[in-house]
Amino acid sequence: MCSSKRRFSREFDTRIAIARSEQKFRAYKCPHCDGWHLYKSKNLSVIEERMPPASAEKSHYHEHAEQVFYVLSGIASFEVEGDKLIVMARESICIKPGIVHKIYNLTDQDVEFLVISAPPSEGDRINIEL
Repeated sequence: MCSSKRRFSREFDTRIAIARSEQKFRAYKCPHCDGWHLYKSKNLSVIEERMPPASAEKSHYHEHAEQVFYVLSGIASFEVEGDKLIVMARESICIKPGIVHKIYNLTDQDVEFLVISAPPSEGDRINIEL
């Protein structure tokens, strides 16, 4: 049992960032997904994305960003350096910098996932025409 009676201040502590669903803001909307930034700093980005059925992004790579995709719901398909992979809900995949990849949704349900990038991938995307 904790004996401390300390109460937390209502003032925002800049060392801690809490993202609540009502605080998300739309980061982007494009043909293959909607995305919301949950956290963004110079070193890290956490984005929640929703990809509709029968959609895909273009193959690309990042020169600096390492990315982790964590599937929240649905089934995500990935192509990584030409290999096709399936990532189910509650599974993740890590993409190192310089690795050509894309995510796509072959199902009839939305796929919801987190994209965690370090450093943030904004401005670090090189599209590949295949």
